Amino acid sequence: MKPTRRPANPCFSSGPCAKRPGWSPDVLAGALLGRSHRSRVGLARLVEIIERSRALLQMPADYRLGIVPASDTGAVEMALWSLLGARGVDLLCWENFGEGWVTDVTRQLKLPDVRLLEAPYGRLPDLAAVDPDRDTVFVWNGTTAGVRVPNGDWIAGDRRGLTICDATSAAFAMRLPWPKLDVVTWSWQKALGGEAAHGMLALSPRAVERLQSYTPPWPLPKLFRLTQNAKLIEGIFRGETINTPSMLCVEDALDSLKWAERVGGLDALVARAEGNLAAVAAWVEHSSWARFLAEDPATRSCTSIQLSIADPWFAGLSPDGRFKAVRSMTARIEAEGAGYDLASHRASPPGIRIWAGATVEQSDVEALLPWLDWAWDEERDAAKAA
Repeated sequence: MKPTRRPANPCFSSGPCAKRPGWSPDVLAGALLGRSHRSRVGLARLVEIIERSRALLQMPADYRLGIVPASDTGAVEMALWSLLGARGVDLLCWENFGEGWVTDVTRQLKLPDVRLLEAPYGRLPDLAAVDPDRDTVFVWNGTTAGVRVPNGDWIAGDRRGLTICDATSAAFAMRLPWPKLDVVTWSWQKALGGEAAHGMLALSPRAVERLQSYTPPWPLPKLFRLTQNAKLIEGIFRGETINTPSMLCVEDALDSLKWAERVGGLDALVARAEGNLAAVAAWVEHSSWARFLAEDPATRSCTSIQLSIADPWFAGLSPDGRFKAVRSMTARIEAEGAGYDLASHRASPPGIRIWAGATVEQSDVEALLPWLDWAWDEERDAAKAA
């Protein structure tokens, strides 16, 4: 039977993600449009984003935090190009975005001393193999695999290398062990449901020391430069952005941060995301066809939930046939207005991906799940009849 109840907000995209509950364009009415981001009031808004983000994420007081260009991608690139090369580096890779950082380090920077610790979609690499004397680059949460590191216990507290963590789909939904992380990056468009193009870069004192004591052998574009005359450009971490930010996006990000504070801060955000994961897990437990791609329950993402399809008919299709079946299935749900952007990433095994971060209501996740069952039955029955 076709469900009759639809999610109040059918947006389940993993980026840009769902706006916070109750959002409307009216919240942008106070945006400083037409004003310089360098004006007193413009700079104050940028500083407010930095300080509210710092407090909400419970970041140590001695970490620098700045707004940088080009979303999370730009923030990670700045870290890789500015910090790597002083030591050997371990690259952890188990999904598409981790693969992107591997490409940067091995093909663009062409570092000579690189170890690749990788695993297939659904699993984590051997975290115990990470060498604390080397730098480490990894994503906290694999957005295209639905697999996250379970904690920071595998990172040595007395490490000599730096840890560079892409946390864009983890920040504001998972607890980050700040003393174990030297560089942390994220964007407004993921867990905050903000608009694109702006990234955030957090640096530990150890990362700052590396920046001021090590000069990479390659030229750095202006957008990547964090130091001048071997000194940190402190203005970047006081709201003096490298390029011109959108004050409309700034207003939107501030609205999301204030909402997060109102609902109870980081504890509430984590609880909301974990509650959404629990709702999906309860459904998967009784599903005849859906399974988590993450093999270990401790590594299941609570934001980018990736589901695989366990059915003999589906397994018998060609790889292209499986992708087509998933896209046809999710198109049925979209046509009903019951859920948008649910097909897995093109680099992932064919399946369903549900963004379930803190801006998504659990009631909407629960309303979506019967539609997945309906669409699966419709797709399989139609294919078999043909």
